[in-house]
Amino acid sequence: ARGMTRVEVENWLEELQALHERIAPHVRRSEPRERSLAYLKGLLSGVERRNGWQLAEQAGEDRPDGMQRLLATADWDAELVQEDLRDYVVETLGSEKAVLVVDETGFLKKGKKSVGVKRQYSGTAGGVENAQVGVFLAYATALGTAFVDRALFLPEEWAKDAERRQEARVPEEVRFRTKPQLALQMFKTAFKAGVKATWVTADSVYSSSEIRRYLENRKQPFVLGISAGFMLRFPEDERIRQARVDELFGELKAKSWQRLSAGQGSKGERFFEWAWLRLSDLSKGARSTSKSANTKKFDKWILARRSIQDPNDCAHYIVFAPSTTTLQQVIQVAGTRWVIETGFEAVKNEAGLDEYEVRSWVAWYRHITLSLLAYAFLVAIRTRELQKGGPSSVT
Repeated sequence: ARGMTRVEVENWLEELQALHERIAPHVRRSEPRERSLAYLKGLLSGVERRNGWQLAEQAGEDRPDGMQRLLATADWDAELVQEDLRDYVVETLGSEKAVLVVDETGFLKKGKKSVGVKRQYSGTAGGVENAQVGVFLAYATALGTAFVDRALFLPEEWAKDAERRQEARVPEEVRFRTKPQLALQMFKTAFKAGVKATWVTADSVYSSSEIRRYLENRKQPFVLGISAGFMLRFPEDERIRQARVDELFGELKAKSWQRLSAGQGSKGERFFEWAWLRLSDLSKGARSTSKSANTKKFDKWILARRSIQDPNDCAHYIVFAPSTTTLQQVIQVAGTRWVIETGFEAVKNEAGLDEYEVRSWVAWYRHITLSLLAYAFLVAIRTRELQKGGPSSVT
């Protein structure tokens, strides 16, 4: 892999083969089974671009046909491999303090044939571009971060176009689902499989009422981004007041804000000013951050983070957690959301997540799943090496 010498990769080859043996039963025939191992090796290699041609050459094959068949038509189930991926990540990084983070990333594409492609907002491009968008679920602990699930966002115009669906081999049962609906299904799948997390966090795209209600019913603590215009209704002075969250925080006195770190960033500690309001206090007409006694097992807050340099640069969150939760705990969780952005950059650079040249639904899921598995292997190796003071170049 990039950042790793060939000798280091070969030293870990046996471990990669052991990981491959976990997924091998899902690939029925021997030829694609062997090629799937070659594909993983290629993703971890130093080839310039990890597309069909270069992965085939890396595997000693004259043409990319075999690699293309592996992704497009070979008989194997990427969903079963994804289950192994999830289990492997939890085994490797498992912690009682794990945080599940959901976010999306874009894959810039040309033309109209690639499944799900359209002109849409892509954070990767920083604007509206011709792209595919995938929603991903990451598992983050102090040991590291790796991905445990993925879903391709299929725009409504694609979902309704029978001809395009057939050409891109979109399964008949697949219907249009919003990004929050995709995220909710990934949460449900992970929790059903026994994944445990102390917290869930995401940006405002993924703070739908459906997701919040589901997590609250599970008593699953969360810190989810909300827009500045998020509306709250509560009793005040014998009337019902309706207010935006930015309005409420704008009413706070300077002493209600605390300068605290959201954790280490690439340039050191990330300091911001923070304030939070307990929703039950709002209902009493309170405007303070006092830690009033509360006998509820769980409670809700709204949280604000503003830039030290520019007080107008604010972000807002809704929090659901045990009533004894502290502001510092919540801030650390809010800061954890950024690890998925670092993860996207790493899995693209180190395991070729975005270097595929496939158009069909099946092939997209197969490449993405194998790429996430390759990256999880790198994270596992890095975690072990760092724990014993070994090479720090594993990324």
